[in-house]
Amino acid sequence: MKRDRDYLRLLGNEFPNADACAAEIINLRAILGLPKGNEYFFSDIHGEYKSFIHLLRSASGVVRERIREIFGNMLLKSEQDALAELIYYPTERLSEMKKEGEIPDEWYRTMIHRLVIVARVASSKFTRSKVRKQMPPTYAYAIDELLSIDENIPNRAIYYQEIINSIISTEAADEFIIALSNMIDSLFIDHLHIIGDLFDRGPRADYVIDELMKFRSVDIQWGNHDVSWMGAASGNQSCIATVLRIATGYNSFDVLEDGYGINLRGLSMFAAETYKDDPCDCFRPHLLDKNKYDSVSPDLAAKMCKAITVIELKLEGQLIEKHPEYKLDKRRLLHKIDFENGTVEINGKTWKMKDTNFPTIDPKDPYKLSREEEQLIKSLTYSFLHSTRLQRQIRYLYSHGSMYFITNNNLLFHGCIPMTDKGEFLAWESPEGSFSGKALMDYFEKKIIDAYFLDPELDAEKKQEAVDLMWYLWCGPVSPLFGKDKMATFENIFIGEPSLSKETYNAYYKFSQDEDYCNKILKEFGIEAEISHIINGHVPVKVAKGEKPVKANGKLYVIDGGLSKAYHARTGIAGYTLIIGSRSIELAEHKISDKEVPPELYKTEVMPKRLLVRDTDIGDRLKDQIDDLTQLMECYRQGIFRENQG
Repeated sequence: MKRDRDYLRLLGNEFPNADACAAEIINLRAILGLPKGNEYFFSDIHGEYKSFIHLLRSASGVVRERIREIFGNMLLKSEQDALAELIYYPTERLSEMKKEGEIPDEWYRTMIHRLVIVARVASSKFTRSKVRKQMPPTYAYAIDELLSIDENIPNRAIYYQEIINSIISTEAADEFIIALSNMIDSLFIDHLHIIGDLFDRGPRADYVIDELMKFRSVDIQWGNHDVSWMGAASGNQSCIATVLRIATGYNSFDVLEDGYGINLRGLSMFAAETYKDDPCDCFRPHLLDKNKYDSVSPDLAAKMCKAITVIELKLEGQLIEKHPEYKLDKRRLLHKIDFENGTVEINGKTWKMKDTNFPTIDPKDPYKLSREEEQLIKSLTYSFLHSTRLQRQIRYLYSHGSMYFITNNNLLFHGCIPMTDKGEFLAWESPEGSFSGKALMDYFEKKIIDAYFLDPELDAEKKQEAVDLMWYLWCGPVSPLFGKDKMATFENIFIGEPSLSKETYNAYYKFSQDEDYCNKILKEFGIEAEISHIINGHVPVKVAKGEKPVKANGKLYVIDGGLSKAYHARTGIAGYTLIIGSRSIELAEHKISDKEVPPELYKTEVMPKRLLVRDTDIGDRLKDQIDDLTQLMECYRQGIFRENQG
C-alpha cells in the first residue's frame, strides 16, 4: 500500500465508498486533459494602483484581443472598444450612459448576448465546476444556463432569449452585466505572480494590495521595497524612517494617513519648527500624484522629508555600528562631515555639500538622536505597530509571499542571486554559518519570518537580530533583493555628483545574460527541465535605449518595464506583463499615454505542444490525488475498509 491506512481512513471521510472515489477520479482525470490556465506576471508595481487595476481588468490587453478574434469584421472597431470598456468598468460605463438618457432594452439584449459569447471563450479552459465558483450566487443559474445553451438550435434559442428578456424586464440588467463582466475578468487570468516591489513612489500601495486580496490565486516574491515596509511593520526604526523618507519625498501622504492611519502630526510639527527658516531645497517632493485626503504643501513636505532623512541617517549609522558583520562601515558618513566648512569626506576625497544646515546633529556624537527626535521616532514606531490595516496587509504579504518561488519549471525572484566577479555564488557569513545560492535565499527567508512572527519572550536576541536584518535586506550588498554595492541616498541628496551616486550592480546582472549561467542558477534550485526560465524584475529595462526584456537566449525575463510613473522617462514605456499560456509565452508592452492605448502583444516563445493541466505543478498534485483515491477505492473493493452507502 502506497499510503498508510490512517491517512486513507481520513480521506474516506470525504469519499465514503468506491463509487464516490471513482466519480472523483473521473473528474480529476478530465481536468488533467484541459488546457493550462493563463499565468500573469507583474513586477515593480510601486503603488500605481490605477494602472495595475486597469491591467487586471483588461487582462493586459488580452480581453480586447479576444474580442477582436471573436467578432472580427462583425463589429466595428468602435463597437469592439465599447464592449471592452464595458467589461473593464461596467459600473462606471452604465452610470455614464444613464446620465445621457434611458438605456434602450435592445442595447441590453445586444450587450448581454455579446458578453455571454466572450464569457464562453474565457471559460473554455476550465471545468463547469470551476466556472460556477466564479459566478456571483445571485445570477449563477442564469449565467450557467446562458453559457451552456446552444442558441442556434431553434427550441433552445427561444429559451436563451427568454432568459435575457426576463433579466431586462425585472430591471436586473445592470447588476447582471456587472456580475458577468467581473466574472469574465476573473477567468482570463488564472493565476497572478507578483515579482516584488508593491510599495513606494506611487500613490496607493494599499489599494494594490486590496485588489490582490480579492484575487483567488496569487503568489508574491518580496522586493526590497516590500521588505522595508515589512521591517517597518516589525518595528525596525531604520525601516520606518526609510519608508517615511520615500513617502514624503514622493508626496505620498494619502497612503500613510488615509491608508494606514500613520499619525504624521508629530513629524510635521517637528519639521516645521526645526527647519522653519530652511527652504530644504534638496528635499523638494516629486509631485507625480495629487493627494486626495491629506494635502500637504510642497514646502512642508520638504521640511518633513529632511527631518526624517536626518533621523534615518542617524539610525542607520547606529545599526551599522551594532552589526560589523554587515560590512557597511563606509556607509556611516555623518562623522565624516566638516560642519564648519560644509564638506564631507567620501572615499578619501573632500566634497562640498549642497545642504549644511543640521540643527539636530551634534558634531561630537553625530549618530545620537536629539531628545525630540527620539520621542518622534518612538511615536511613529507605535503608529506603525498599531496600524490595523497595515498589519493585516503585511500579514497577507507573509502568507502569500517568499524570497523565491518555483512554479511549472520557472524560477521567480525579485532581484538577483548574488554572485562573485568570477561567477560563483556569493556567500553571506553569519553566526549560523556561510550561505550562498539557494541556501542564502532560504536563510534570509527564515530571518524575514522570524522578524515578524518570532515571540520576543522566547528569544529576544534572535528576534531583534532578525528585525535589524530587515534593513540590511533593503539596501545591503549581499541582499538578493537589492543587488548593488550601496544605496547612495546620502550622495544623491547632499552631493549630486554622478560618480559618487553610481550604484554598481552585483555581478549576477552580467553573468545572467549568458544562457549557461542561467542554467547554472536553475540547476542550483533543482530545475533542469528543457523549458524553464528565470523571471525577475527590480532593474528597469530601458526600452528607449534599445534594451530588451528577454535575455540569455530566452532563459531570462526581466519584466520591470517601468509601471511606476517615476520610471517612465528612463524606460520609455509603462511596464510589462508576462503571460504564459498553454500555447505560447507573450509579453505585453504597455504604452505611456493619458488615454487607454492597447499594449503591444508579441509572442516570445511557442510551446512544442499545447500544455495541459497534466503538464503543470497542479497536474502533479492532481495525479497524487488520483493515486490516493485509487488506493482508497481498492481498499473498499477488497473489503479492507467498510463502505458507507448513506
